[in-house]
Amino acid sequence: MNRAPASHRQLQTQYLILYNLVCAILWVAVLGRVLLLVPLVGFENVYGGVGNFVKWTQTLAVLEVVHSALGLVRSPLSTTVMQVSSRLGLVWLIVNAYPAHTAPSPFYITMLLAWSITEVIRYSYFVLNLRGYVPGFVTWLRYNTFYVLYPVGILSEMVMVLKTVGPAGREWGQGAQWALWGALAAYVPGSYILYTHMITQRRKIMRGKQPERR
Repeated sequence: MNRAPASHRQLQTQYLILYNLVCAILWVAVLGRVLLLVPLVGFENVYGGVGNFVKWTQTLAVLEVVHSALGLVRSPLSTTVMQVSSRLGLVWLIVNAYPAHTAPSPFYITMLLAWSITEVIRYSYFVLNLRGYVPGFVTWLRYNTFYVLYPVGILSEMVMVLKTVGPAGREWGQGAQWALWGALAAYVPGSYILYTHMITQRRKIMRGKQPERR
């Protein structure tokens, strides 16, 4: 009677390990491409060599919403939806739609660096955690680097949105401009929620409580 549930849990764990491992590798590739392209072609030309790859790599994170909704992971659905949807909006509706206004900015590079470093650490942590052992330095990176990487990423994202207000207004009218201003305003409570969520997770880890699982 217990074999089926145990087998199901094992299959679920193996799937999550594979998913997180693939995501970690993809974000390592993003980071490597950015670091390679900046000195070769200049930051203003990086988009041509990495833009589509970032777009589809980030789109894969839609599965994280599914995982949370199905109860495969403990991550709160609200914060997962918030983070994934904001990233998807940035890669599809902001940068992909207006590359000439966003991609040449150095803030596009800082956004990609903040994202890729964060995700390499995060997905690597989840893989190791699911396998039952996380080295101390990986835990430290997971629960300390966000103090710097989150603000850098958030500021960079806001600059990307700000740069599209003008062109979106000219193309779609004032309604589009108001929508973008609303998106910028939403960063204030959204950033607070995500930041405090990570601080709460960090406190649990520092107190030796059960680690975050994926």
